[in-house]
Amino acid sequence: MELASSIATYGADTTGLICGFRFTPGQPGQPVKGEDVLDALRGQATPSTQDGAFYWLHFNLAHAASASWMRAHLALPDAFFEMLVEGSHSTRIEHVDGALHAVVNDVMFDFEFAPSQIATLWSYTHERILVTARMKPLRSIDRLRGDVRSGETFRSPADLLIHLMRDQADLMVEIVRRTSVDVDRAEDQFLASRGNGRRHDLAAMRRVLVRLQRMLAPEPGSVFRLLARPPRWLQAPDMQDLREATEEFSLVLGDMAGLVERVKLLQEEIAARLEEQNNRTLFTLTLVTVLALPINIVAGFFGMNVGGIPLAENRHGFWLMVLLVATFTVLLGWWVFRRRGDRR
Repeated sequence: MELASSIATYGADTTGLICGFRFTPGQPGQPVKGEDVLDALRGQATPSTQDGAFYWLHFNLAHAASASWMRAHLALPDAFFEMLVEGSHSTRIEHVDGALHAVVNDVMFDFEFAPSQIATLWSYTHERILVTARMKPLRSIDRLRGDVRSGETFRSPADLLIHLMRDQADLMVEIVRRTSVDVDRAEDQFLASRGNGRRHDLAAMRRVLVRLQRMLAPEPGSVFRLLARPPRWLQAPDMQDLREATEEFSLVLGDMAGLVERVKLLQEEIAARLEEQNNRTLFTLTLVTVLALPINIVAGFFGMNVGGIPLAENRHGFWLMVLLVATFTVLLGWWVFRRRGDRR
């Protein structure tokens, strides 16, 4: 029982909270527990509101108690929980009832170009709180947590969300660069005629890149729609940073689309080379079959146990048949090569 309990709560407390931080503008975040946040969020004029404090709570959705604890204590809107239940994986940021609902897609720690290693983060952002929840560990959220623990300061929950988006974009840049190096290596091997350019690796790269591109593509459009009608509490510096982060992300998506097209063209070149090799092999087999046709026909006729076989009594019959078979073989070979030259 103790082992099962430890596995169920690994990486989180009994409420499913992985980490929590309290921020004041210009000051590093301080670790807090879920219970410490509740009193500050309930009051209308507490010291937390007067000094501009805000909170970040990060939950593990794989923990059975996390969703129920958030619903019971954090007073989050139903739209956030509906988003969790639906399991929407399309990256976007939406303005819903004065808050920001975001879906962020990222890669896991042991990312090796497998579609199953792409995970999703759901977040709720308001004036005084940022709530994030995930099923599997993500690299970008771990980077943000590391920056907070190293003493980086943030001015608002929106600033935390923007930092998370920048980390996501940076990870996408790393994936694009890493994939570009792998594609360069495969292309060099292909041009040097060594192997077929790692066809299976290229196929895995293209599948993951296309999936990432499809999942991340809605984000710039959703952010620009948000900037057109932002919530009242969103500060002007946050809006500017959000706009810049979206522009950087659009560039990453463009680079990813170009890399997908490059992988596609390399796959087509490899397929064309394989088809050419197969055609050469088939031509060789056809040539051997055609050249062996005269001797097979002659052997078939002379192998019949019937009377009247020609040249049976001729002392030079064997050499005459060799000359006849060789002549027909040479003529057939000349005809086959001539047909091949005409097709070229």
